[in-house]
Amino acid sequence: MTATYDPRTALLIVDVQNDFADPSGSLAVRGGDEVVDALNAEISRATAAGAAVVYTQDWHPDHTPHFAQDGGTWPVHCVHETWGAELHPGLTRAGDVVHKGTGGEDGYSAFSVRHPVSGETTPTTLHDMLRTARVERLVIGGLATDYCVVETVTDARMLGYPVHVLREAIRAVDLEPGDGDRAITRMRDAGAEVD
Repeated sequence: MTATYDPRTALLIVDVQNDFADPSGSLAVRGGDEVVDALNAEISRATAAGAAVVYTQDWHPDHTPHFAQDGGTWPVHCVHETWGAELHPGLTRAGDVVHKGTGGEDGYSAFSVRHPVSGETTPTTLHDMLRTARVERLVIGGLATDYCVVETVTDARMLGYPVHVLREAIRAVDLEPGDGDRAITRMRDAGAEVD
């Protein structure tokens, strides 16, 4: 099923940043750069229909408990103001950007961040931004299926947004084989359309 757009819909593009989307990025997702063309086509369709386009970026400090060097899980990635944190240069820019993980939090969902030690969750600016723009429905693509995309989709569903996930415009890390497929099942179970 093809995604549809109107002024009450937003296309949300999750973390299509060099560290994830470029093969030389510090946390490169296999095939991550393949989402760019699919997303650019959706950006063109969305803007032509008067829909908002919103981008998210991991925007971490140099040191955070999120990083393995500081006791966390992941290699250093998407440090603010670095090449790795920039949006992929081939991605069309047509809207606002929401930064997440700016205080060293885990920023898996575009809607919330979680302190990696205390577990305390706080909202990002995204939900307020969408409400101000009177957005009622989301189309979502980006990286990575089994982390930031699935968490964003499940949060969006909990907040009441109907969600359409662009299957051609997502790629998984698959740290464990099948993680991407399990994430798609989670999104469908949450009520999202995944085509």
